[in-house]
Amino acid sequence: MAEFMRDPMLDFTGNVVLITGAASGFGALAAEELGRRGARLVLGDINAAGLGLVVDKLTAQGIEVQTMACDVSSETDCAAMVALARENFGRLDIAINNAGIAPPMQYFEEVDEETLDLQHRVNVKGVFFGMKHQLKVMRSQGSGVILNVSSMAGLGGAPKVAAYAAAKHSVVGLTRTAAVEYARHNVRVNAICPFYTLTPMVTDIQAPEGATVDQVHAQLASGCPMKRLGKPEEVVSAMLMLCSPALTYVTGQTLAVDGGVSAF
Repeated sequence: MAEFMRDPMLDFTGNVVLITGAASGFGALAAEELGRRGARLVLGDINAAGLGLVVDKLTAQGIEVQTMACDVSSETDCAAMVALARENFGRLDIAINNAGIAPPMQYFEEVDEETLDLQHRVNVKGVFFGMKHQLKVMRSQGSGVILNVSSMAGLGGAPKVAAYAAAKHSVVGLTRTAAVEYARHNVRVNAICPFYTLTPMVTDIQAPEGATVDQVHAQLASGCPMKRLGKPEEVVSAMLMLCSPALTYVTGQTLAVDGGVSAF
């Protein structure tokens, strides 16, 4: 193992880590980084084909991994992922509730009920159901870490993504509530709140009529003091920090990874 990996801030040797939405974006990159640092992985995604490609890459590096096709809006699937971790590795040390979807950009009055319901099913229920079953196992173990992926849209106003903002605010509320309830059981629960980052959720964004995707990206970046969008590696580095076994007194926090947006 490389010398830097022996640092307690970076060493996840033997930890069992569950990640939802692991077929791409933050989930796929976090899986690789944690696996390289000794973690044993349980990965889920509704995109089974994409998940398979991630697994091929991980197993080629000698990383232990179990997977399942998982629709996080299904409590049955969320419970099955936790069961998969226990059946194969005997425990669950870290859970990253990363799966999520973004809506089309539209004004508040244009949002229909179907869009609102879909955001709630995936971005709220998906986190709630995951936490429900993860917390039960971690409480019984007397230890554990949960990291929820929220968004800057969960910390403030988010023009043209009202349904998404409502869902991501809910993730922050769930994070803080669970942190208070389970702190005495040595279970830490935090959330990460990225600004627009160059993952498929942003690179595949639908541009409004008459605009290009590059123009949309430039407009989004203009609201950031760094005048650029985030890089996936920058967000995943912060995710690893919040999951670190050495960060034992940090819980109930929402970390903005935003190029300075929240400083306004």
